Amino acid sequence: MDICDLAPGYVRAIAPYQPGKPISELAREMGVAETDIIKLASNENPLGVSPAARRAIEAVLSDLARYPDGNGFELKQALSRRHGVARECIVLGNGSNDVLEMAARAFLAPGLEAVYSRHAFAVYPLAVQAVGASGIEVPARDFGHDLAAMRRAVTPRTRLVFIANPNNPTGTMVRARELEEFIATLPREVLAVLDEAYNEYLPDELKADSVAWLQRFPNLVVTRTFSKVYGLAGLRVGYAYAAAGIADLMNRVRQPFNVNSVALAAAAAALEDADFVRRSCDLNRAGMRQLTDGFRRLGIEYIPSYGNFVSFRVQDAAGVFQKLLKAGVIVRPVASYGMPQHLRVTVGLESENARFLAALERALAAI
Repeated sequence: MDICDLAPGYVRAIAPYQPGKPISELAREMGVAETDIIKLASNENPLGVSPAARRAIEAVLSDLARYPDGNGFELKQALSRRHGVARECIVLGNGSNDVLEMAARAFLAPGLEAVYSRHAFAVYPLAVQAVGASGIEVPARDFGHDLAAMRRAVTPRTRLVFIANPNNPTGTMVRARELEEFIATLPREVLAVLDEAYNEYLPDELKADSVAWLQRFPNLVVTRTFSKVYGLAGLRVGYAYAAAGIADLMNRVRQPFNVNSVALAAAAAALEDADFVRRSCDLNRAGMRQLTDGFRRLGIEYIPSYGNFVSFRVQDAAGVFQKLLKAGVIVRPVASYGMPQHLRVTVGLESENARFLAALERALAAI
């Protein structure tokens, strides 16, 4: 017998997460320079790294022979100041997906269930399956979360409910009042995991006061990331706010030194760089208008988005994707999210958006 056959069936059945295609990979395949390729596939910040974060990175490079602070004191202190949450209520992760997996490992087991929406972030079912629990996928409503249906899906075996707001890859969002009412109806033994990776891109009037909800909902976990608006995707830093007891359990399954010293320093500095965040959001709003204006001009249906990306519908999504690759433009297929006729494009610089739209127009004409 092959030793791999002895691994749990639920592990052998996992379909690995497929990330966006790297620029270097496409450059090798096409035999072209990386500078001739634009990547609009992974919802990265086209402005790059915050200048404050870059200075913080340079300041710690001489100390890389040392292990990082395993408790992340300075970053937790910065997060505590920002949102008024005690340090013992903060969990740090190697990206927010790491924190999501900690929640699953801490609260799920074979025989238990987690609820999530169709078209939601791919890490939710992966994290659930990896611990042998059952995932309950609830049909979406207009590509977004149907909270009423998700509430009906909760059973005595349910321990987690995952909600992405805004959602990736659809860009949809749930209004704050509706979301708050939903969490209030959940049994206290069900953990509500609110994934707010794209929260910073929302205008202030649409942001839920989710961190304040922690005082009312002891079964709430709020997760966020430095990979998006803060421009630190390559360093992998995420975090969660939760009741102290929940945070303690999540930290028990956290890998030691899961956030490296460069990432810790960069994230703490980026958190204070309000000017960079403002410029990033301004660029995103302008770029979103540029893309959606282009879609309307081309007669392309798209899903209105509250993130830094937009999903659009084309007849031959796989064929259009390949034609865009040949034009040196990388977008993201989302067939694995139950959206076989859609592609997702990240908002880029003005020149990148224009190049994408021109390449898309040529690709559609050739279909």
